[in-house]
Amino acid sequence: MRGPSGSGASDGALLVVGDVVTDVIARHRGALASGTDTAAAIRTVPGGAGANVACWAARWGCADVRLLGRVGADTAAWHEQELTASGVRPTLVVDPQAPTGTVICLVDTGDAAERTFLTDSGASLRLEPADWSDALLDGVARLHLSGYLLFSEPGRAFVRVALEAARARGVPTSLDPASAGFLAKLGVDRFLALVEGLDVLLPSRDEACLLTGLPDATDAAAKLSRHVPLVVAKQGSDGALVARSGSVSAHVKAVPAAARDTTGAGDAFTGAFLAALLTGAGPEDAAREGCRAGALAVERVGGRPPRPG
Repeated sequence: MRGPSGSGASDGALLVVGDVVTDVIARHRGALASGTDTAAAIRTVPGGAGANVACWAARWGCADVRLLGRVGADTAAWHEQELTASGVRPTLVVDPQAPTGTVICLVDTGDAAERTFLTDSGASLRLEPADWSDALLDGVARLHLSGYLLFSEPGRAFVRVALEAARARGVPTSLDPASAGFLAKLGVDRFLALVEGLDVLLPSRDEACLLTGLPDATDAAAKLSRHVPLVVAKQGSDGALVARSGSVSAHVKAVPAAARDTTGAGDAFTGAFLAALLTGAGPEDAAREGCRAGALAVERVGGRPPRPG
């Protein structure tokens, strides 16, 4: 049985490559008061899209989850400890110059629990081809890349090397575009060229629409699936769309939840989805697991799952 209290068998590991950052979460209610004080509840927690995905995959029953990321010396030990405690086997490259990335998450505690990010990517965008080794794929059944890697030149070079190595070994690959704002700056054509040969794409509604120029999420997911064999478009409270070969094959309903903080909900979906695939689920059932994880995530503060036990 997969899920937050279950486990599953896998024939190989999940390797996640991506950002490991420190999240400073400020939960406030209503509009920010410009030029003066706004009361907020503030917490500092471990985060990063790549790290979050890895933790949720481990929480959702994937027995062997590995993570490659780049951090600063300032918080390397803390992040390694937090990842290990969540059931992830981290390989953290310590950057000799840049500090660990930091994201300030402004979360409106109103009904939508919407969030705004202020991002200092720090060491996370300095992952480079020299940090890759083909040996990282030993025993790996799936490789997942955080889209944040595409937003720096060293990261783009890294993605090319990693995807080429995975294809040579026949390891399926997936990627989450990560940020509509950064994606718009990168450019649609450039993005699609960089992810050519990818097996699974996991965009949000906004990212899918941006990548296709289409206003309707269903149309956007269908069009993207002509570029990538399997597209799973996350729709927040509207669930998820599964698309193949130019058409949407399923619309998976969301699981009702009382949202406190939507930070990391998409990462939770992705982690649970990948864990389910590794335990033998088809894409539609895996998307249902993703929706379950997303519902659990929005009821918590921060982007990580509850600790095992």
